[in-house]
Amino acid sequence: MTQRAELAAVRDRLAVDGLVTEYAVAVDDGDWEAYRGLFTAQGRADYRSAGGIEGSARTVAGWLAENLGRFPVRQHLIVNRRVRFGVWEQDTGDTAQVRADYVSPLGRPGRDGGSAAPDLVCGGRYAFTVLRTDDGWRLSEVVVREKWRRLPAPRTDPVID
Repeated sequence: MTQRAELAAVRDRLAVDGLVTEYAVAVDDGDWEAYRGLFTAQGRADYRSAGGIEGSARTVAGWLAENLGRFPVRQHLIVNRRVRFGVWEQDTGDTAQVRADYVSPLGRPGRDGGSAAPDLVCGGRYAFTVLRTDDGWRLSEVVVREKWRRLPAPRTDPVID
């Protein structure tokens, strides 16, 4: 492989990794316009394994806005990213497949806006399909495969008024 090809591969890997990071930031910040902008025009997302819906990025962004609005404290961590590049059947250009694990604590602010323990923590694996477009790399499909979910343990100590 020539140095030019190696540099192009590194640039593509960084761009795809950055796209996955922008996805996490958009979800955590509730920036649904940015979320929709990360997808191709025909981009789809599937959150059914996490109790959600499957549909166009626009439809899913609306569902996320409504359902994640109950949990304004979010810190979505996407780790162990495995990126594979190639051209797959029926694709119109360069594509990448990304498999990445996630941990997602969701919560409400504590008293007086302070921090509080998460109300819900879940984890699983994402499958991102990414397509190179004229506007750069974009998500053509996101599939969430939730593997576990933990609710907070019930309080055992007495509540003192």
